[in-house]
Parts: sequence; structure tokens; C-alpha cells
Amino acid sequence: MAMEITQQNFKSEVAESSVPVMIDFWASWCGPCRMMGPIVDEVAEDLKGKVKVGKVNVDEQSGLAQEYGISSIPTFLVFKGGKKVAEIVGGRSKDDLKKFALDNA
Repeated sequence: MAMEITQQNFKSEVAESSVPVMIDFWASWCGPCRMMGPIVDEVAEDLKGKVKVGKVNVDEQSGLAQEYGISSIPTFLVFKGGKKVAEIVGGRSKDDLKKFALDNA
């Protein structure tokens, strides 16, 4: 299951993470985001130990969404060593999402 990332835990869970982190920026009113939710959770389980997977609710964490220039959702970012290294926008298959995470890890 993907962890909930907030302004409060971003530093410890993402910026200081010893493994790469993929974050799903989403909102409850977004149909494609809701479709991606279970897929993101499955990817989190499949990549456990290799890539940490988190979710940011853009309505609740608007500061993080603004900081990373999120204008469309779902948007997926990969962070490595606390720095953003990759970004994709829009829904993806489970395999495509895993490949995106691993290719940028």
C-alpha cells in the first residue's frame, strides 16, 4: 500500500529516503486518479524495498502540489536523493508505472 505523503512527513519520507520514491499526485474528485489508486497500491507492494511509493492529495497538500508545479493529475514524480528526477502525467498501466519507477530509480 502506498503511504500518504504530507507537508509534515515529506522531508523524512522523501527528501531523506535512502531509496528512490515515486509519488502519485491525485485528488478524490479526479476519475482517472481514482482508477489509478489500486494500481499505485499494487506497484507499491511489487516494488517494496526497491522504490518507496507515496500519494499526495493535492487538495489537502496544495503547498506540495504548487512547489512541484503540479497542474494536471494524476502526475507521478520520482525522487532520488531528495531531488525530482522524472515526471509523467496521466493514467498508466501497472507495468508502465513499474517501468517508470524502476527506470528512474
